[in-house]
Amino acid sequence: MLNKIIDRIRLPFRKEKELYLSLYQIIGIIPHNIDYYKTALMHKSVARRNVKGKPTHNERLEFLGDAILDAIVAEIVYEHFPGKREGFLTNTRSKIVQRETLNRLAKELGINRLILSSGQSMSHNSYVGGNAFEALVGALYLDHGYDACMCFMKKQILGRLINIDKVAYKEVNFKSKLIEWSQKNKMKLEFKLLKDYKDEDGNPVFHMQVFIEDVACGEGKGYSKKESQQEAANNTLQRLRREQQFLKRVFAAKSERTKMEEEPIVGVPKTTPETAFMPSSSEVAEKHESPFIAEVFKDEKVAQGVHDDDVKNSSDQKTSGQQAKDKNYVKRTQSDREAIIAAAEEEAFQ
Repeated sequence: MLNKIIDRIRLPFRKEKELYLSLYQIIGIIPHNIDYYKTALMHKSVARRNVKGKPTHNERLEFLGDAILDAIVAEIVYEHFPGKREGFLTNTRSKIVQRETLNRLAKELGINRLILSSGQSMSHNSYVGGNAFEALVGALYLDHGYDACMCFMKKQILGRLINIDKVAYKEVNFKSKLIEWSQKNKMKLEFKLLKDYKDEDGNPVFHMQVFIEDVACGEGKGYSKKESQQEAANNTLQRLRREQQFLKRVFAAKSERTKMEEEPIVGVPKTTPETAFMPSSSEVAEKHESPFIAEVFKDEKVAQGVHDDDVKNSSDQKTSGQQAKDKNYVKRTQSDREAIIAAAEEEAFQ
């Protein structure tokens, strides 16, 4: 307590008073050793060398802050959700300390304005802000200890910027949730890229839209395809939950698709055992065009059919006398066929 009073008395006389005041607004406590925080805010793109010639930047403090942050958040989550299982606690902690959350915290706290880096490294889809946040936690741990870090997280972060209950039950992977819902309801789902362009700073922007059963759903924009798909999926899930008419339209489109898939093709007759071996229209036309050939083949088939049947059945069903009669009948039929052919040829070539 006495040290805090002394730090406040010395604050107006500090050489880097503005940096002290900025850090005080962020972490809620006046720094003792300002060098820790300077290092935490120094990106490796502008690294300096110390007296030993080694480069100085915030990666070592980032490593330390990451470990401290995990321990602090784990303790807070453990106390806040008594009786919850290990899987729930792990999932909640990961949501709080993930890079996207830390990037947002760094921006809202004003840490990004204090980071020393080259302009190229501070793009929208980088993790410079989140890394600096972790490094700042490491600097605070070295400067004031574990209790100060715990106080910073409870008062400055969870007390003002993060609702731990909302984070715990928040659906992070909206795309997976939407895919799971579509598979459960047997829906056709598709993500389409509507447009990609660059913003004023030259950063790529992707504009995606979700289509369910070819019905246009939610849209999303982001600095990566994954980010835009997540936003589009989130907007789609919100519409499915809140807009009853939209939900009915999606299911109506699915019913129409399944109905079309089940309907038979119109104009094609069904094949039955009676019609499976019927002659084609071309065969019928050929017979009409050449009645002479049709008649010859007809008699030939009759004669051949009688001969085949008689020969087939003669071995086991008929007597020798009956077989002789059948052979005479076949000969007479064949001679009649030859006479018909000769008469037809004579008539055709006269």
